[in-house]
Amino acid sequence: RSPQAGMAAEDEAELSLLECRVCFEPYGPDGQRRPLNLPCGHVLCRDCVGALAGAERRRLECPFCRRPCGPAETSDCRPLLQLLELLGPAGGGLASALGRSGGGAAAAAPAGLGLRLCLGGWGSLVNPTGVAACPGSGRLAVAHDGKKRIHVFGPSGFCLRRFGERGDAGNDIKYPLDVTVTSDGHVVVTDGGDCSVKAFDFEGRGVLAVREGFCLPWGLDATPKSEIILTDSEAGALYRLTADFHRGELKKCQMIRSRLVSPRAVAVCQTSGAVVVIEHLKARGPSKGSTRVKILSAEMDLIGQMDSFGLNLVFPSRIYATAVAFDKEGRVVVTDVCSQAVICLGKPEEFPIFNPLISHGLSYPVGLTYMANDSLVVLDSGDHSIKLYSST
Repeated sequence: RSPQAGMAAEDEAELSLLECRVCFEPYGPDGQRRPLNLPCGHVLCRDCVGALAGAERRRLECPFCRRPCGPAETSDCRPLLQLLELLGPAGGGLASALGRSGGGAAAAAPAGLGLRLCLGGWGSLVNPTGVAACPGSGRLAVAHDGKKRIHVFGPSGFCLRRFGERGDAGNDIKYPLDVTVTSDGHVVVTDGGDCSVKAFDFEGRGVLAVREGFCLPWGLDATPKSEIILTDSEAGALYRLTADFHRGELKKCQMIRSRLVSPRAVAVCQTSGAVVVIEHLKARGPSKGSTRVKILSAEMDLIGQMDSFGLNLVFPSRIYATAVAFDKEGRVVVTDVCSQAVICLGKPEEFPIFNPLISHGLSYPVGLTYMANDSLVVLDSGDHSIKLYSST
């Protein structure tokens, strides 16, 4: 059997959302069909966990990866339980359930936007921090806090590769904060542990490590020319990094904007070259702080900005933005951890409108990207999962 086939079997349980891959019975919210996570990240129904553990119910072996565990080490699979709750007793209406909004016609979600795939889960991903899509291949790269910091998923959800060892060697990753994928197929990571930017090919080989006096490199995104736009949260700056990743050569690292306030997430519009940054404003009094979405032109001129207070004028709920992306039409889309939602703020010239795209089924969304087929990918740190939404 080929290595790809072995990896496919290993991740098969993550792809079959609605049925147990041992008994092939549909999952249910209660009783013996309730989905349970094993410590390895695979999911079985409660009945199969009991059957595999035997009469003494001491130990069982995962039927997919053969990792042993005890029944007491299992836990509820929250992404699947949320999905079952959205589907309801009739087992339908997922797209409409995800599209519900209380904001009237102006706040309606695009018709037919629905959850297509849910990957990861505790044991597979640990406190994920960033997600990015490869424009050409459709692969997804996810940064998280596991032993191997980067997981690469294929277009249909198979985990193709894991790399980026946790350690102190030059190409090891201490603490990944964000990830992007260039158009020429390189995975670039910000490492908060040693304040560097590290690039890998899709085989997991380290090709470049950049330490240009960064204070705390945080968010990053790739331009169509495979340049990297990078935030430095402590320095309050935005950088453009140009490199020949195939040769492992840094060509230029230039500060292109300063006097930002703790910038973190960043995204580049693939058509206009505009850049959107999320600034994290300091707390005043007992408040936990707030965020500001700032849009800059390709020439780094300010186009528009809106902080949490201003957004509250168009939406009566506190908004704390954590991730940002441009859709293919050039609209700004953010994740909000307060309302556990994904919100479209419109194009720069109409900024801001308020259009919830996903208002149910998220726990703590921290990452956001669009795939080439216009599928929306949300990284949910609350249940350590990747959720793919598409028009149906």
